[in-house]
Amino acid sequence: MIGSRITRRATTISFAASLALALSGCRVGPQYVRPTAPTPPEFKEAPPENFQSEGGWKRAQPRDTQLQGDWWTLFNDPQLNALETQIDPANQTLKESEANFRAARAAVRFNRASEAPTIGAAPSVGAVRYSNNQPYLLSVPQPNTGQGDFELPFDLNYEIDVWGRVRRTVTQASEMAQASAADLATTRLSLHAELAIDYLDLRSADAQSRVLDDTVKAFRSALQLTEDRYDGGASPLSDVTQARTQLQAAQVEATDINIHRAAYEHAIAVLIGEPPAVFTLQFDPITVGSPTLPAVPGMLPSQLLERRPDIASSERSMAAANEQIGIAQAAYYPTLSLSGTAGFLGTSAVNWFTWPSRFFAVGPTFSETLYDHGRRRANSNIALAQYDGTVATYRQTTLTAFQQVEDNLNALHNLEIEDRQQHDATASAQQSLDLFNIRYEDGIDNYLQVITWQTSLLENQLNDIAITQRRFEASVLLVKALGGGWDTSQLPQKP
Repeated sequence: MIGSRITRRATTISFAASLALALSGCRVGPQYVRPTAPTPPEFKEAPPENFQSEGGWKRAQPRDTQLQGDWWTLFNDPQLNALETQIDPANQTLKESEANFRAARAAVRFNRASEAPTIGAAPSVGAVRYSNNQPYLLSVPQPNTGQGDFELPFDLNYEIDVWGRVRRTVTQASEMAQASAADLATTRLSLHAELAIDYLDLRSADAQSRVLDDTVKAFRSALQLTEDRYDGGASPLSDVTQARTQLQAAQVEATDINIHRAAYEHAIAVLIGEPPAVFTLQFDPITVGSPTLPAVPGMLPSQLLERRPDIASSERSMAAANEQIGIAQAAYYPTLSLSGTAGFLGTSAVNWFTWPSRFFAVGPTFSETLYDHGRRRANSNIALAQYDGTVATYRQTTLTAFQQVEDNLNALHNLEIEDRQQHDATASAQQSLDLFNIRYEDGIDNYLQVITWQTSLLENQLNDIAITQRRFEASVLLVKALGGGWDTSQLPQKP
């Protein structure tokens, strides 16, 4: 009789396990297919001539590796290289992003735990005394003596993943972890680019400061000339006042540029994790006219989709949203769970772990929501809408990436032409000032002409520096727009 009961129990458990295995291969919801994005066959804007002459800009091969992760070394600036290496270990924004990535990886392990049973134990020891006056006795009263309650139960709970809800939850967490890794790469690329731009802007401020200091010296000499001519009766007092005004205005500009330089220096300090008070960069102007710009390898727009971490993040978020649709649809189907409990229950420590004190119960449970007033439908509609939103975000991110590449290609191409034009204009302004200085000293022209060309020369010199600065900035932004040497192969594998 006992053997028959054991056989029936074993048969029931075996049937439940077989049924669970048979059904666990099902998965409701759509399979993920990466949506298309509007992708042109090639970029419209022409690259700058120096890229073409150096062979730097071209249609890259699928595995072109010229643009590396340490792309800032292309500028051949040892000081910039030293600063860039300090971002990864010290920047707090990057540490925050890295912590978010670790949390996303931990979320994968958390959700994966649902693929295995949960087992718990709750041992207890106590004393029990039954009341002689308890109503509605269901059994023959025992003698009113105290007895022990020694219990050691082990509980097992396991949701059998019939419709793929658990598997989709794990997959979704894995895809969000990959999206977080891409976000980390985006943050790192943005910080390195920001540091490069701040550094190059600071060097441009140094160049402007040098020009303004030289101008102040030249204007001081001009003021002395007008004073000497005024004292000798060769020039009116208005020449002196005009020269003094020019000098004072140049001094104001020379002082004002220090504000911008300090702001760049402070920004660099924060980027490398240092208080601005303990960080200083020495004066070092950039070279105007022939800047050393990096030769950046080109690529086709279709390749850009694999090399931008922000695009990869959007695509992985889109895949995760697709899994959420399946999770929401799984709620329409019944849930199959396997639960059991077993252990020892005795009246004293003596008989607690004896064979007659054993107990167990095991069996499957089906549960189904029969009515929820549209809650599941609303949840499914939310998942579908959120997926559509991620598709729009992915396509918009792709379009923005193309725009950034086109913008900076156009900027570099035209700034290269503008740089030559501006250099010629500066030379002409210098020549004109020299001529009018001679004419003024000879008494042919009044001092207004000298002032006019002094102002023109200063404006052209500062514009020379500004164009060089913009060329550097556009070079950095182009590298950033191309992904900074990153590609999707650097995404972590699904754990």
